[in-house]
Amino acid sequence: MGVCVKVACVGGGPAGLYLSILLKRQDPSHDITVHERDPEGSTYGWGVTYWRGLLDKLHEHDPESARALEQASVRWNEGVAHVRELSTRQPGDDGFGIGRHRFLEILAARARSLGVRLEFEHEITDGNLPAADLVVAGDGVHSALRTRHADHFGAELKDGRNRYIWLGTTKVFDAFTFAFVASEHGWIWCYGYPFSPERSTCVMECAPETWSGLGLDTAAEADGLALLEKLFADILDGHPLIGRSSADGNAQWLNFRTLTNRTWSRGNLVLVGDAAHTTHYSIGAGTTLALEDAICLADALREQPALPQALARYERQRKAELLSIQSAARYSAQWYENLPRYIHLPPEQMFALLGQRHSPLLPYVPPQLYYRIDRAAGQLEALRRFKRWLGPKVARTVHARALSSRK
Repeated sequence: MGVCVKVACVGGGPAGLYLSILLKRQDPSHDITVHERDPEGSTYGWGVTYWRGLLDKLHEHDPESARALEQASVRWNEGVAHVRELSTRQPGDDGFGIGRHRFLEILAARARSLGVRLEFEHEITDGNLPAADLVVAGDGVHSALRTRHADHFGAELKDGRNRYIWLGTTKVFDAFTFAFVASEHGWIWCYGYPFSPERSTCVMECAPETWSGLGLDTAAEADGLALLEKLFADILDGHPLIGRSSADGNAQWLNFRTLTNRTWSRGNLVLVGDAAHTTHYSIGAGTTLALEDAICLADALREQPALPQALARYERQRKAELLSIQSAARYSAQWYENLPRYIHLPPEQMFALLGQRHSPLLPYVPPQLYYRIDRAAGQLEALRRFKRWLGPKVARTVHARALSSRK
């Protein structure tokens, strides 16, 4: 990399830490510092999830940290959905869960081993920017560096309709788990996945009228958790839900904020991770996208002769790659916001459309009609695969018979 030698990464999250690792691997002489405003080890967030495709990329770009992350992760390859008294279990892609604290601990240790300086309890704003060839803003959705130049970046934040809360539990799910529960004030549901042998993440979501009708808008944290434990007793098997420690303050019910930016750089300042973009948690891609930003930026810095060209290439490539993912996330969030449209379908149809929630067509086609069309298309594709498999076998049999008849 010839475009910069001194790099300041603002924010000690996945994007900033992994970028520092990649740049140090490219050239150990680079002077790289990661600045994090919070104390080391104080991260909040329970577990993060990622998929086999990301793990393969991590092994390609830094095998040592990839091995450590894989060894510290739990995995699954099924999805489970519960609605009313019914449930279904389907095979799925290889999924991985790891505690956010452990995840950042591994990346921090790897960065330090390569000579990256990590400065915790060190908040960077526009007024105390370090002198550097490149400043990387990885300081989250509320990025102070981006906000200082909001007009330039053209940030746009859109609040989702539903309310959600991020919790932990001692119930260890054996698969990625969805559960939908009917309350007297409407449906409430959760997404759960394991991130260690002792813990799982459990994200609860509901419409705002359900949230207020159940009194969750005014309940103390302990009372709110007790109510959620009662509602989801069947899937929690008596295990408690866990909020934040008292030092971190209460767990908060939030509206998900989808962030986009018109441009991702200003001079030598560039956005990565949640400072640049967010995608709804229901597709489980936030950590993956942050790490992919770091990979793309490191590649652009290595291959382009000057910083402006490198940053332009990074932005162009990542925006193109994000189009389909952001679309999927948007439609997934809308599916849950329109849950009454699907929840009363026969269970096999409802479960099937849960798996199709990323489709841009689904909101515009009657659900039962969409289900029939999708099922017919699946059968047609299965028939096509069978014909592709059968065709060569028939040809070989005919050829063999033709040869034997000539003898």
